[in-house]
Amino acid sequence: MTADQASSTRLNKYLARHTGISRREADDLIAAQRVNINQDIANIGSQVQPGDIVSVDGAPIESRTTATTLVMHKPVGYVCSRRQQGDSPTVYSLLPEVYQSLKTVGRLDRDSSGVILLTDDGDFSHQMTHPSFYKIKIYEVSLDSPLQPLHRQMISDFGVMLEDGKSQFELERLGDDDLSWRISMREGRNRQIRRTFGALGYDVRRLHRTSFGSYTLGDIPAGLYKKVDIS
Repeated sequence: MTADQASSTRLNKYLARHTGISRREADDLIAAQRVNINQDIANIGSQVQPGDIVSVDGAPIESRTTATTLVMHKPVGYVCSRRQQGDSPTVYSLLPEVYQSLKTVGRLDRDSSGVILLTDDGDFSHQMTHPSFYKIKIYEVSLDSPLQPLHRQMISDFGVMLEDGKSQFELERLGDDDLSWRISMREGRNRQIRRTFGALGYDVRRLHRTSFGSYTLGDIPAGLYKKVDIS
């Protein structure tokens, strides 16, 4: 490998790192001939050398040496989209202007609280959400009625069939009344926990995510955030 090859970066990785999109989305942009390197149309597999100017749709990409990632304590009542949904405000209303371009890494629904991550690093987002990387997420839930032993076994040992496939996760009792549980899971399909319990006749009264991979809430108050290093 030459010195130039060692210092170059594959274009889709460069775009993911500097724009927050995924490598697949970057490849789609490249295939559509919307990406230029030094004013030349780029190709899939192109390399970016130090000093190169990369642009998308004619707009130069600002190169940066570090990414920005936040751990936020999402309160109940907020949505993770950029646009307000009905009367529900967005988590972006809790952020200053400098962080408005960050993207959420996975989501929590309006009625759930706890850890969410926001970043401008597409590779980091992919590594935190793709099932192949086995990132454990831990939740605390409260049910409207005690979880029956048979239903606990179904969820933990066999899984519950939903319209988008089987749902299975680990359960740990948090109290003696069988109402409060800690859940560990690698998946993160839309409203998966609520739908799983709902399929068995339970209503989730509280759902709070305490950790996402190695990132935890710590002492972050609801509605606030802290900047973290992912290097």
